[in-house]
Amino acid sequence: MRLRALVITLVIALGLAGCAGAAAPRRWHDGRLFLATGNTSGTFYQFGGGYADLVSKYLPGYEMRAEPSGASGDNVARLASADMELALCNGDTAADAAEGRGPYAGKQPIRALARLYRNTMNVVVRADAKIRTVADMRDKRVSTSTLNSGTDLLAGRMLEAAGLNADTDVQRLRMSLPDTVNGMRAGSVDALFFTGGLPTPGVTDLLESAPGKFALLPTGDLVAPLAVKYGSVYSSATISKDVYRTATDTETIVLPTLLLVPADMPDDLAYNLTKVLFDHQAELATVHPEGGNFDRATAPNTEPVVLHPGARRYYRGR
Repeated sequence: MRLRALVITLVIALGLAGCAGAAAPRRWHDGRLFLATGNTSGTFYQFGGGYADLVSKYLPGYEMRAEPSGASGDNVARLASADMELALCNGDTAADAAEGRGPYAGKQPIRALARLYRNTMNVVVRADAKIRTVADMRDKRVSTSTLNSGTDLLAGRMLEAAGLNADTDVQRLRMSLPDTVNGMRAGSVDALFFTGGLPTPGVTDLLESAPGKFALLPTGDLVAPLAVKYGSVYSSATISKDVYRTATDTETIVLPTLLLVPADMPDDLAYNLTKVLFDHQAELATVHPEGGNFDRATAPNTEPVVLHPGARRYYRGR
């Protein structure tokens, strides 16, 4: 009897252990993840949508959805308030948030999973507005994108670097890219600023809709004064004439894109989200060309935003 009782006890114990081992682990936020992106005609939205699809497909127990937003500044605020679980963000806005400067009263509780592709500043002007430099925008109607977006921040800094007060020397319009494109076509907007990957869909549509009526404006000369005041987050680059089928290459300003998460995201989830990003990068590149323009060697370089411990473990191969 004792032997039989012992056997029964062991069977029950093993069965319970087996059930416990088979139980699904608790999913963070019930497995529903939301990624803050940007304007629907910008690169953040296209890139973010592609990444969200990959996470939903390859990370068991989780479903991600890309959400349109006011872009970088809005994304940081929504991440810090727990309205979003992930966010795409320009490097300058992320740096301000991490260090508690500019519009931020204190250091924001954000971490980074990766440094992604370079965000390129696209400045487009109406040919009949006679704007040859950013300084020529005085008294012009200028869209600096939506309020608190990464574009809005950098555009204001570029106008200042060109010797203009962004709020008094130009007619500053804070409009989404789709509304700005419509305004440019209608003649109610003279110039636009927009940061994005190349090509940015809204800019492509505008330039191709009326050849000769709009032009990309070179702005590479503003990198030096920006670097003096804000450091090395900004650098110069060339928009090849092949990108938007323009007559010449265009010198401009670039800055990194970061993939951000809240500081309290579980380490294992951060590890797996980073892993999906690189394991399936080839698929992401088919959604937008910028999906192929980052690599594992430079992705951990997110300073001054702290790299999430889960992401750090991934890059170290643990």
